[in-house]
Amino acid sequence: MAPSLLDTQPIAPHELPSGVTGVDRKIFPDGIKTSGQHPPLYDLLKPYSEFPKEITGETVWRAEDYANNPERWVHVLTDQEVNELSDTADQFIANKIPLTGISKDNFHLPKLSMLLTAVRAEILNGKGFILFKGFPAAKWGLHKSAVAYLGMGTYLGYFVSQNGRGHVLGHVKDLGEDPKQIDKVRIYRTNARQFFHADDSDIVGLLCIQKSLEGGESDIVSSHHVWNTLQKERPDVAETLTKPIWYFDRKGETSIGEEPYIRTSVFYLEKGANGRVYSKWDPYYVKSLDRFMNAGIIPHLSPEQIEAAKVLEETCHRLRLHMILEVGDIQFLSNEHVLHARTAYKDHAPPKPIRHLMRLWLATPESEGGWKLPFHDSTEKKRGGIQVNDQPPVCPLDAE
Repeated sequence: MAPSLLDTQPIAPHELPSGVTGVDRKIFPDGIKTSGQHPPLYDLLKPYSEFPKEITGETVWRAEDYANNPERWVHVLTDQEVNELSDTADQFIANKIPLTGISKDNFHLPKLSMLLTAVRAEILNGKGFILFKGFPAAKWGLHKSAVAYLGMGTYLGYFVSQNGRGHVLGHVKDLGEDPKQIDKVRIYRTNARQFFHADDSDIVGLLCIQKSLEGGESDIVSSHHVWNTLQKERPDVAETLTKPIWYFDRKGETSIGEEPYIRTSVFYLEKGANGRVYSKWDPYYVKSLDRFMNAGIIPHLSPEQIEAAKVLEETCHRLRLHMILEVGDIQFLSNEHVLHARTAYKDHAPPKPIRHLMRLWLATPESEGGWKLPFHDSTEKKRGGIQVNDQPPVCPLDAE
């Protein structure tokens, strides 16, 4: 039954922590280790009956609210802002500080930081997305672009590892890997379509370095608008998505002693009273579990789960806001209440450069205004991400 889960879809800020123990600064320069993927605290998960029937507020938005009003979600970097970024990046490079050691303490943005602080609040508690334009990626090249981009990111959250090799600067690029081998291959390393999903961090950033020949376009949707729509149209699906019956593959990116998958929900509530609805979903990580299902280790997807996954994707697709990232555009999104997707794409033929996005995963712990998630690491600086044993953070300037 599992293959139909995908086959039937429509086309479409750094501070050193106090009291840290057991972290080797020779491995983790800032003294903070990415927490990694973990199952939720099951006793903190709430039943469907406690979920809101309707969510209200700024996190609930419709595509038509923004499609023809770019001034509401696009910020064109001014000359002054670009110059401040440029000067600070040049000084950082001159100081020969490793990229894995970048922080607000050594990347000062006196003026731009005020804007980024407001953007952070909007991503966490407002509509959940912004698009910056005018970042001079083509002029600056990979090294300076990476420095300036990471520097901006430190004002939004703590960068966490994105894979088992410790990449804190990720690269979305087609490396010729087979997207059909989804139990081994991460889809961002292919040119295949990505269905609506959220990444393993609080905020995700994408900087466009090179565009594809065609395709690779971006879709986002308010998961709170999706929730409200499901409550009106398919409350049975909404209920299925709140149950901790969903297994997510870890694709071998596990530390010693960890299970190769995680059992969790798709929608769940923050801790405490009046908790907000949080979404955690990626159909590729569900579809890739056939090897465990067929071996009888975990249950096959029920007909209700297959239907729920199909309806969720269709609803996201119907409510989506579509955009095309140009070279020098930076998209920052919430992974709490925004789901995102991209269309399949075709690259330029050699020797022209191929599509390339730099990616950041950023953590925002509870103590600094982040969501109160029902996970044991919710208060940690670098919660979430992917951490395999003591793999050190690395910051490659291109895909590898």
